[in-house]
Amino acid sequence: MQFQGQGKPPVGIVFDADIGSTIDDALALAMLFGFQGKNESRVLSVSTTRSSLNAAIFADVLVRFYTGEPGPFGGAMPIGLCLSGKMAAPTPMLDAVAGNAKYPRGILKMNDTADPVALIRNALSAQFDQNAIVVLTGPATNLAGLLALPGTPALIAQKARTLVVAADALTMSDIPGARRLFAEWPTPIVVAGGELGDDFPFPGFPFPGAGIEKDFAWSEAHPLVAAYRAYRPMPYDAPALAMAAALYAVRPQENYFKLSDPGVVTVADDGRVRLAPAPSGKHRTLIADPAQKERIQQIYAETASTRPVGRAQRFRPPQKKQ
Repeated sequence: MQFQGQGKPPVGIVFDADIGSTIDDALALAMLFGFQGKNESRVLSVSTTRSSLNAAIFADVLVRFYTGEPGPFGGAMPIGLCLSGKMAAPTPMLDAVAGNAKYPRGILKMNDTADPVALIRNALSAQFDQNAIVVLTGPATNLAGLLALPGTPALIAQKARTLVVAADALTMSDIPGARRLFAEWPTPIVVAGGELGDDFPFPGFPFPGAGIEKDFAWSEAHPLVAAYRAYRPMPYDAPALAMAAALYAVRPQENYFKLSDPGVVTVADDGRVRLAPAPSGKHRTLIADPAQKERIQQIYAETASTRPVGRAQRFRPPQKKQ
């Protein structure tokens, strides 16, 4: 929602992900709530392209954990669930959280979820102009559906600054959707390639997995820790492509990554993306800067493990001193 009469709030983040396929989507969402606690940004909406009730429940558990909100009919953020195609198979990571009743949730059945296209459109509609950023870390199915709605491209151009895409084989698995996204999305697009996830993984110091054991120890029942342990045999450092996309979305001015020259992105039949140089192009790619690795990993660790601060506070501009 907008905050009329209180000045312009921090940038809002629309987060559309393939929640439950990899752990870095959950880590990225935790990091976004960490930035929200610092009043640097706000999570406007959360939706998943994974057709799985447990994926929606997992997202709902994380949102409730970080915001302290009640279920979807008690004021909490609704979770968008894509229901196109075959329902996705269960995963140990989702089962560890969605299948464990100790984690509070407000989603119990499909009717407790929201249509992701309508959810994203409504989230954008409620924002000040040019005060939203869309982060895509899953297939482009939901955003391609958004573009198909009459009048929505103009709404996107009015409300959003940038689209940041975590582009790997999974994200580009919906080839028609990806091609439509890059061809029709009206704002600048910044693409984080898969190498960023491998070059700058979610860290563990002094050994792989140490961060998840140490930095999150303040909670005895942390859903992200349960998911992390179930995703792969411990210990391991997780590829963090979604975290790279989320970090750039909130802090583009910090120069954690280098930016390519402008160009136009095309998507090959195997899902690979290619940036063709074009001075008037609206697309750029993020380039890893090895000198920033330690700095980036420190931000990942500190922000993702931030303690919940509850509902995002209404923004009030600084008061002038009398």
